[in-house]
Amino acid sequence: MRNLRVAVIGAGPAGIYAADILTKEHPEASVDVIERLPAPYGLVRYGVAPDHPRIKEIIKALRRVLSRDNIRFLGNVEYGTDLKLDDLRRFYDAVIFSTGAMADRELDIPGIDLPGSHGASSFVSWYAGHPDAPESWPLQAKEVAVIGAGNVALDVARMLAKPAAEQLTTEIADNVYRGLDLNQATDIHVFARRGPAQIKFSPMELRELSHSPSVEVIVHPEGFEIDEASQAAISSNKGTRLVVDTLLKHVEAEPTGAAHRIHIHLCHAPVEVLGDGAVEGLRTEITELVGDGTARGTGRYVDTPVQAVYRAVGYLSSEVADLPFDHAAGVVPHVAGRVLDLDGEALPGTYVTGWVKRGPIGLIGHTKSDAAETVASLLADLDALRSAESDDPAAILEHLADRGVDVVTWDGWERLDAHEVALGEAQGRERIKVVPREDMLRAALG
Repeated sequence: MRNLRVAVIGAGPAGIYAADILTKEHPEASVDVIERLPAPYGLVRYGVAPDHPRIKEIIKALRRVLSRDNIRFLGNVEYGTDLKLDDLRRFYDAVIFSTGAMADRELDIPGIDLPGSHGASSFVSWYAGHPDAPESWPLQAKEVAVIGAGNVALDVARMLAKPAAEQLTTEIADNVYRGLDLNQATDIHVFARRGPAQIKFSPMELRELSHSPSVEVIVHPEGFEIDEASQAAISSNKGTRLVVDTLLKHVEAEPTGAAHRIHIHLCHAPVEVLGDGAVEGLRTEITELVGDGTARGTGRYVDTPVQAVYRAVGYLSSEVADLPFDHAAGVVPHVAGRVLDLDGEALPGTYVTGWVKRGPIGLIGHTKSDAAETVASLLADLDALRSAESDDPAAILEHLADRGVDVVTWDGWERLDAHEVALGEAQGRERIKVVPREDMLRAALG
């Protein structure tokens, strides 16, 4: 086997799985996982609500990969600013881009740009302690609308409804706790344009809505429509059946009198954000199922008074420097992970994996199989790959040092990790996340 040096751009699950699979399939490979933030793990660290410790168990597996001798973590290095594609081709035989999807997909309805209307991913970044998020968040609205029928919509609703004090058992950052402690929201309205069998909630996420004694979940019976196609979906899919059963229990439940309420409205499609200078309401059109899993408008409308709107209608990848980009689909054009140029030809030694490859869909299992496909393409191309100009692993570090980049290595991340754990121990918690980038670097670099 020939020696193989590969750069993976992005230290989220997709990039780490690619590094893992590649080094197992090709033992002579060494991989540098290059990440623009001082910390690894991507959306597992910065896209998951702090009260989801079970989901964050995946970090333990990712950590085992990044701590291996033939894989290096190079954090605080931004592709497109600190490095360009020509630089990577000097130091590596191949490059795999796994830059993910952090932007919000747009929702083209009147009023969506009013003050008080937010993209869900921006709010998620704030409450997950992302260093690029603002320090504070406006939480004065008592009534809030969340547009979307996926797990992100549920996370946003739960974080808005759950009292801040109940988050003190988590790794929540100090600035996020202070912000949530001032939260005025009492009623959060989640709007889904289709029925209970078409909703994209996972059973676990839906059940967790009612775990707080301070939060009541109200599923409004209007729109709880199950047609023949819905019944077929319920019969053939255990997850769908569990979601529908849980929703039905909430429809039939007696009021609890909790101080905070999450309302779930089915068969409501958003058509306009209302307000004069700021959000004052959301207008939705009542829809009906048409028998094939889709819904159509009925021409009947409902106005719900709210003072803030969050759209959770999907994430979108951002353009990657020096690579072609399909703006409509929000992905880098490829075939089996091989990046295609504008003429449809494969760019030598250039690959993609994760959401920037397939779009923001699928769970961790999909991410692994996706990475496996890309790695298989890379290894199939092995004989045709041009060797890097330098095979010295120190060359990339010298190049970055010449550019004044403070690289956070794995040892640096472990110092930052230990610092967060120590902050948590002082308050009887597992950890407290450090948010400002300068504070992260100070802890990582020593």
